[in-house]
Amino acid sequence: MTEERKPTFELQNSPSESKTEIQEANVIETNSTRGGKPLWKTLGAEHRNNVQRGMKSRHLMMIAIGGTIGTGIFLSAGASIALAGPGSTLLSYFVVGLFVYSVVISLGEMSSMYPVSGAFSTFGSRFVSPALGFTLGWNYWLQWSLSIPAVILQFWTDKLQPWHWAIIIIVPMFAIQLIHVRVYGESEYWFSLIKVLMIIVFITVGLIFDWGGVKGHPGPGLSNFHDNQAFIGGFPAFAQTFVYAFYSFGGIELVAVAAGESEKPYKTVPRAIKATFFRIVLFYILTILTIGLCINYADETLLNAAFDSDVAASPITVVFLRAGFGAAAHLVNAVLLTAVLSATNSCFYASSRMLLSLARSGHAPKIFGWVNRRGVPVPALLLALAFSCLTFLTTIWGEGVVFSWLLNITGISALLVWTSIGLISLRFRYAYLKQGRSLADLPYTQPLFPLLPTGVIILGVLMFIAQGYAAVRQTPFQAKNVIATYIGVALYIILYLGYTFYERFHLAKPISRHFVPVEAVDFTTDAVWSPGTGERIRKSEFETRQDRPARGEGFQWASPIWTWVVWVVKH
Repeated sequence: MTEERKPTFELQNSPSESKTEIQEANVIETNSTRGGKPLWKTLGAEHRNNVQRGMKSRHLMMIAIGGTIGTGIFLSAGASIALAGPGSTLLSYFVVGLFVYSVVISLGEMSSMYPVSGAFSTFGSRFVSPALGFTLGWNYWLQWSLSIPAVILQFWTDKLQPWHWAIIIIVPMFAIQLIHVRVYGESEYWFSLIKVLMIIVFITVGLIFDWGGVKGHPGPGLSNFHDNQAFIGGFPAFAQTFVYAFYSFGGIELVAVAAGESEKPYKTVPRAIKATFFRIVLFYILTILTIGLCINYADETLLNAAFDSDVAASPITVVFLRAGFGAAAHLVNAVLLTAVLSATNSCFYASSRMLLSLARSGHAPKIFGWVNRRGVPVPALLLALAFSCLTFLTTIWGEGVVFSWLLNITGISALLVWTSIGLISLRFRYAYLKQGRSLADLPYTQPLFPLLPTGVIILGVLMFIAQGYAAVRQTPFQAKNVIATYIGVALYIILYLGYTFYERFHLAKPISRHFVPVEAVDFTTDAVWSPGTGERIRKSEFETRQDRPARGEGFQWASPIWTWVVWVVKH
């Protein structure tokens, strides 16, 4: 067995020395023995191996733009309009979009400097308290593990049973995860590209149809926003739309988790973080606006798509059909399957990497921290596979009931994680400056600090209160809706208090040391830059860019979309 080397992310040399940087930034593999009885041993998993920085900039960029866009925007978005009207839904998605973008910016400041797979779980332990990191890690793992069956159940049709879809979708995605992180990045790149193109075409066709640009089809114009049709059901209906928005926006923080396996994260993470703005505006705000303009809130197809999982009734399909594109159902069906594959792929990645981080930090059994020679956390992936398949047994109560519960649990869990990130960001910046460190050493600094993380906390609390209010005021009143809303909070509290008691009575840690002291916060481990090197590296990067040919000079099919646009314009 070769000598073990610990990974380091400190890039103290100039960026021009790219070969040296890559050697230092990439995690060194170690050979592993084979022939052990456990499955992970057979697959080469060892506790000495580490994940690898195999994802390139374009992979991370596309994951940020469309990586986690799932069935929510294709099917569930219409239910929000049917419930509260196009105006309320548009406002809801705008508020949640502003909220999650602030979350991503706050998280990006920390992830670009400390690119680790545990992301906010690691930051919670390091900058606030181990109890918070433990709680966020397990909460996030459960959220993504439950998202796998939630996505597939919504895609389910009468032609196949849910467990059939589990085999058709889960097994191939699990196999992809076992190969290499670069395979995950490449598959997500192309999955996301298909969804991106689909949404762009839909918005273009939808707006042309609404404006009356399709011959023989007079467009509805702004009629769906007139005569008190934009806002229906009052505040309770408006508050209920948040859960659909949470579900649709879920996974927007995945960029921070993937930063631990991306090349030169100090450059790629800030770019990916900024790209999320276009994702929010293009794929959510404009899509919801287009659906609201083209389909009236009383149209039965809006609810049929959400609760019957009928792709022919998807708002996107309906708009295509009414615009005269008869084969749209087949096209949307293919893209929807791509979205399901992509979302399942991301679920496996996020849950396995978070469990790996928990195990490496001592917050989960050590076996889940084992990684094979290719940098794949095999035991963590096997647990995600087993848990997701086990969840399908709950369909004995009816797939509609199960989906509703999964929708509520994953939505509230995401809200709790996002709100906690705002708290972590405030503590990070406070401790960072308190130790006398310079903001110039951060690869990316969030604007308007502390406005964004403070706004995240305030908006998170208000939206949670609105969710509870909506559950109580829902007609007819059902206790299960209130339980589904608050069960995620109960889990969050149980995890936090459980670890706190473990610290106090098992580890004999005094209460006064529950929160990490400001002077003891670790700003050295996993840092991409050493103190005082930020300005020098930025200057060297700028000089290197000046010496390179202009972007878009050569055409590559694997380049990001905007590179294609530059090439087409130039040629």
